[in-house]
Amino acid sequence: MTPSRAFLDTNVLVYLFDHEVPAKTERARNLLEQAEPGELVLSAQVLSEFYVVVTRKLERPLDSSQATQAVDWLALFPVIPIGAALVKTAIQTSRASQVSYWDSLILATAAAGGCERLLTEDLKHGQVFESVRVENPFRDQPF
Repeated sequence: MTPSRAFLDTNVLVYLFDHEVPAKTERARNLLEQAEPGELVLSAQVLSEFYVVVTRKLERPLDSSQATQAVDWLALFPVIPIGAALVKTAIQTSRASQVSYWDSLILATAAAGGCERLLTEDLKHGQVFESVRVENPFRDQPF
């Protein structure tokens, strides 16, 4: 059985390098290690946000060289490009659902990438937007 495609939000990837919450680091690592090829998808937006967060917002930030290596590695996953059509869809979604523009862009990109699931902490677990179901991969973890 082919696993459903899942879109990785920035926060899941940041936990790979945020060692302040070891259980989330381990869970994020397990998600990536256990995934089938092509199962996990991300976008240029996620890569950009990831770089900024891991170099500026972590208690122990990565230096630019380490962060660049991490982006190079993450770019091996399928990366969905963002164009004008996705921006317009995100604007419509944001207006209709009261979700932030940036989260709406993630949702639109996930749908465009054929993802059935969005793995994130930023939206309510179980919510469904169009064809994308939100899953918090850390929900049942004791933190």
